[in-house]
Amino acid sequence: MPDSPLRFATPATWTDAVLADFDSFLLDHATAEKKASGMAISMLSHYPDRTELVTAMADLAIEELTHYREVVKWIHQRGLTITPDQKDPYVVAFRESIRQGREVYLLDRLLTASIIEARGAERFALVAAALEPGPLKKFYQSIARSEERHFELFLDLARKYLAPDMIEQRWDELLDIEAALVEGLPIRAALH
Repeated sequence: MPDSPLRFATPATWTDAVLADFDSFLLDHATAEKKASGMAISMLSHYPDRTELVTAMADLAIEELTHYREVVKWIHQRGLTITPDQKDPYVVAFRESIRQGREVYLLDRLLTASIIEARGAERFALVAAALEPGPLKKFYQSIARSEERHFELFLDLARKYLAPDMIEQRWDELLDIEAALVEGLPIRAALH
């Protein structure tokens, strides 16, 4: 991801952990896609008066659920079954940064979502690069490109609804918060 805003690069040990336990990674990936779809529905429900946001989130919810369905196919091909959802320590911790108050809450939700998508793009690209040529590699290349688009989408929505100076300062703060968070997370065969 050439123009990634991320300030901490995922270490190679993460990719090694994923490849060593790819089944666990796939199960976690499915959960992440399902939760991303739910988050998009939550956003459009929370801001019904923001027409562009509602349209974008409806499209995103469908796309993320389509990704979920595709990951489930890979899971079933490997003879696995879906597991109950687990809390994602990265998302839980990062969401603690979201402030209260109508405008700042919207800003923080859009910017944290953008950064989470950027992290997903980075990590799915790492997985794709590490996989042998074939359908699974192509799948992860496609998923990485989707996450890149989503990172831009949330940033564009923030620019549509909020003042540039407000965005710039908070973007800078949240990127630092996310970098420190990722650096401190344990390495595991999961998206985050």
